[in-house]
Amino acid sequence: MIADNEETLVAHLDALRSTIIHCLVAVAILFVPAFFAAPYCIDFLTGMALPATVSAATDSAASAQFHYFHPMEVFVLQMKMAFVLSVAVAFPYVARQVWLFVLPALYERERKFIRSIVFFSSVLFIGGVAFCLLVCFPMVVQFGMQFATDGIVATIGISQVVSMALWLSIAFGLMFQFPLVTYGLVKSGIVEYATVCNKRPYVLVGVLVLAAALTPPDVVSQLVLAIPTYLLFELGLLCARRYKK
Repeated sequence: MIADNEETLVAHLDALRSTIIHCLVAVAILFVPAFFAAPYCIDFLTGMALPATVSAATDSAASAQFHYFHPMEVFVLQMKMAFVLSVAVAFPYVARQVWLFVLPALYERERKFIRSIVFFSSVLFIGGVAFCLLVCFPMVVQFGMQFATDGIVATIGISQVVSMALWLSIAFGLMFQFPLVTYGLVKSGIVEYATVCNKRPYVLVGVLVLAAALTPPDVVSQLVLAIPTYLLFELGLLCARRYKK
């Protein structure tokens, strides 16, 4: 019996090792084309920011440009962008490999539940990233550029802008998971529906605290993240109420 258990453990560890290797190889292979695609993504992000800075306010704002401050800065930024792109493109394959690894240990009902959760989670994450890049990111840049005057001209570092865009995208993608969290807690019975309804003020404070922690230290980006997140919480609560009925 002990020998059988040891053989089973070794088989699981070998399967885990194979899964990790396959995932790393996929990311490594995609890193090469992602490196050449990274400049276009950087241009897209800077293009989303620059139109917000080009206003009729001042000549200095209209001539705003991005700068880099040491010779290897853009190369390192391109490497970071390539890694993010390779992970994003390889995500379906990685998710499939992880799914195949855990599949034998799941019941049919658990398999259906996980499939639905993964699908809706991916949709919400993509929606959060799109909302960030199309609405929040230009708004934050425009808010910052409003402080430029004739005597104070903005010198914008390319790394800071792109890093802020990536970080905000991840924050929005994660915060947009709130409906699934709310629905999952109520459906699993961990939290009662009436309890969640009564704790709305505490949830709102928690959302504001998370938004402040995940965004740059400005009120605009915090509110732009907190408001849709709380609305999504209410959406998850509505779905949970329909499930209870």
